[in-house]
Amino acid sequence: MDQIINLDSRQEAALQKVADRFVALHKGDTMKALKEMIVLNGHLQDQIDALKRRQNQ
Repeated sequence: MDQIINLDSRQEAALQKVADRFVALHKGDTMKALKEMIVLNGHLQDQIDALKRRQNQ
């Protein structure tokens, strides 16, 4: 983990609401939701890295 993010109570509540919806999309299976989020974040990181490489060329 590169950095730790601190959220205020409003941000925490908003994040909790989104997380609850995401888990609900996976029929309450939190492990399945977590695994999908890890995969999605990996895809996003790959895209960010590719954009950075293009900018540095």
